[in-house]
Amino acid sequence: MRITITGPPGSGKSTVAKLLAKKLKLKHYSAGDIRREIAAKKGMTLEEFNKWDEKTHEGDKIADDFQKKLGKTEDNFVIDGRLPHYFIPDAFKIFLHVDPKVAAQRVMERRKGVEVYKSVEEAMKKLDERNKSDKKRYRDLYGIDYDKKSNFDLCIDTTKTTVEEIAEEIVKFVGNQ
Repeated sequence: MRITITGPPGSGKSTVAKLLAKKLKLKHYSAGDIRREIAAKKGMTLEEFNKWDEKTHEGDKIADDFQKKLGKTEDNFVIDGRLPHYFIPDAFKIFLHVDPKVAAQRVMERRKGVEVYKSVEEAMKKLDERNKSDKKRYRDLYGIDYDKKSNFDLCIDTTKTTVEEIAEEIVKFVGNQ
């Protein structure tokens, strides 16, 4: 079983993917973790790295090549990121969406001490900039909009739903296929 989970920052991709992998006894991978590791090695924040990568696509190439290889060589995994549905088309493709204010609140809580925002409004603005940067890179590289809902088998609004409820909905969905 292969499951890809996509969505904007703060939608719960990684949290849901980790819980889902545990429930289904599958491996978990994260394209975002790969990009964060590359950024850290370069001494950049993720925001700085994404802007830099709009020109170089170095981080995209590494993360994208990993996903392509994963889709050709492994089964029984869950991967979260912006493009796994594109690189692993024979997977169950899940899209998580969320209200931007809720996403900003989640990111502020999760990133205490890492990426500090002065307010929810500032976090919303930065997350919107990050999402636009991601969308620009993916249009430039692949001519796609990563968040086009018709590319997915299941779309879930995570705004008012618990991680457990989301994971259960996905388990039911893949079990009925």
